[in-house]
Amino acid sequence: MILTEEERMLQDSAQDFCGKVSPVSAFRELRDSRSSDGYDAAIWRQMSELGWMGVPWDESLGGSGFGFRGLGVISEQAGRTLLASPLHSSVWACGSIIDLGASADLKQRIMLGLSSGERLIALALEESAHHAPYGITLVAEETEAGFTLRGRKRFVADAGVADQLLVVARSAGEAGARDGLTLLLVPSDADGINITPLAMVDSRHVADIEFDGVHVADKADALIGEVGKGADILDHALDRARIGLAAEMLGICQELFDRTMTYLKERQQFGVLIGTFQALKHRAAEMFCEIELARSAVYEALEALDDGRGEDEVARLASLAKFKMGEALKLVSRESLQMHGGIGMTDEFDVGLFLKRAAVCEQAYGNTAFHADRYAALGDF
Repeated sequence: MILTEEERMLQDSAQDFCGKVSPVSAFRELRDSRSSDGYDAAIWRQMSELGWMGVPWDESLGGSGFGFRGLGVISEQAGRTLLASPLHSSVWACGSIIDLGASADLKQRIMLGLSSGERLIALALEESAHHAPYGITLVAEETEAGFTLRGRKRFVADAGVADQLLVVARSAGEAGARDGLTLLLVPSDADGINITPLAMVDSRHVADIEFDGVHVADKADALIGEVGKGADILDHALDRARIGLAAEMLGICQELFDRTMTYLKERQQFGVLIGTFQALKHRAAEMFCEIELARSAVYEALEALDDGRGEDEVARLASLAKFKMGEALKLVSRESLQMHGGIGMTDEFDVGLFLKRAAVCEQAYGNTAFHADRYAALGDF
């Protein structure tokens, strides 16, 4: 849990950037402007100038080789100000799939664009309201030239701004089977793709996508890994994405706790600071302990990625981190709202914005029930 000197410098830089360039007020402006992009392109350019998109990747891929702990520190600080950007979808999720499974030539071409922030990719995975990475029914019919895609994807984050879609399709087997999944890169403006934008409760932009006979002509530029063996890549990439989201959730959790502590030290009832009430002290202590436990799980998971530990251990730590962060964030977000009282329910107060983001993060990439079950299964319980 102890950051290195370089990681602390990155943390300070990210905290300074998020606080000054993209505070919560900037997110409010973005939400109220009803921007069709769902993020501020000018802020994204400044993030790219800082090299954030390339933090975990090798220098040969346009990155800095700083590792996933570095990227986790950035995501944590982004969570503290609700910074809306394609960082998670394009870098944590799709970048990991490309890094783990693409051919050397394709990886070089794609990752250079990702690392510079010039290329955006959205992961088209889910097909229902619940996380089910093997429950794929979108068909990838293999042809002599490439593939033909038919089916539907739901809640695709940042699909409206992505240059490409990384589609998880089924080339064999039945829904629920691990075998038979194929990963394909598809231009987002390809014929037969119909994108329907949606706004989530946290004001982030997602989309439902229909694939109506979409032709993927060039396998060399589209196929990630082997046909029907996409789960081998997807499993580990999703664990990276879960750990990255847990890091963002940690930032949200810490920010809510800090704001609540400040409020308890300022708000008076009957001429007494409410922070002196014993019952509230006990509840604050419980929140603090839960955050620290969750933090240790997140940092250990990030460390496991950088250490190159086995996929089984990373999978267990990813589910542990997502589970613990989900539990902690649920507690802290609800307690924060309650301790702020009636003012916490108003839109003018920021607590509600964090609560909405927390609700979405709890469900994304598997909720607490999903990961408790997965952790047990991975441990042969």
